[in-house]
Amino acid sequence: MSSTINTVAVLGGTGNLGTHIVRALLVGGFTVTILTRSGSTSSKPSFTPYTVTFTEVDYSSPSSLQSAFKGQDAVVSVLATAAVQEQKKIVDAAIAAGVKRFVPSEFGVNTRQKGVEKTKIGELLAGKREVVDYLIQKEGTGLTWTGLSTGFFFESALSNGLTGIDAKNGKATIIDSGTELWPASLQSHIGRAVSEILRHPDLTKNSYLSTASFNVSQNQLLAITEELTGKKLSVTHVDSKDIHKNGEEKLAKGDYSAFVDFLKVHFLADGAGNELKKEESANEKLRLLTEDVRAVVKGWLEEEGLLAA
Repeated sequence: MSSTINTVAVLGGTGNLGTHIVRALLVGGFTVTILTRSGSTSSKPSFTPYTVTFTEVDYSSPSSLQSAFKGQDAVVSVLATAAVQEQKKIVDAAIAAGVKRFVPSEFGVNTRQKGVEKTKIGELLAGKREVVDYLIQKEGTGLTWTGLSTGFFFESALSNGLTGIDAKNGKATIIDSGTELWPASLQSHIGRAVSEILRHPDLTKNSYLSTASFNVSQNQLLAITEELTGKKLSVTHVDSKDIHKNGEEKLAKGDYSAFVDFLKVHFLADGAGNELKKEESANEKLRLLTEDVRAVVKGWLEEEGLLAA
């Protein structure tokens, strides 16, 4: 059976990250079908000048999934964390339909990192680990897989305060020393990574890859922001232990916004050790270039109307 991939079904393709992945696949020459839940009222994004097929599917029905996967060479899942457990039956349907490659909904945190399963963020992402374990078990069926971790989604992290930089209000919240380097990816970069994974199926078969647009620290972001806005930010330092404790208290009450607290600690705390080193990065394998963090921050500040005159 040829390993060439031409047709791709994307689950979660109408979401923020999903649309970037779909557009990158289209630019890469793939024929793309976006699968949406039956009865979904979500708007269908435009990918002009490219054509995309939208197909409704009943995620609870194996036959509906199998039918939707017929003729698809690959399935890319961009399902939200809360829905990742659904992926096991999706994997089974993909196998039954003869799909060649499955890209599970990983992205973000590297769930295969040694020891991550013992952390709070690892506990909350246990479902993602289980799906990759399941894919490994199914390697003899003809279905191959590729997992991808990307660090912070950088644009979202800037906009929702995860980086700790609040340029609009002239404030910065720095965790511990602020010197810890962490990986971050633009969503367009993630889209290109997925496209390259499928363009080179033999090179990326049955493997878990890590990529990032760049590594950066909070202090570096602070310095860049102050330089580009021409203003000093009011800086508050917080202890990562306090953030972790706050997350535990939320979780004990069933408040899953604790995920954000644990995510900050995972990436930003002193000694977190998540910097993506060159020897661990798949950027070269996937023919991806690192990006200029200063240029990205400048573009963000310009959009926000905060760039110095």
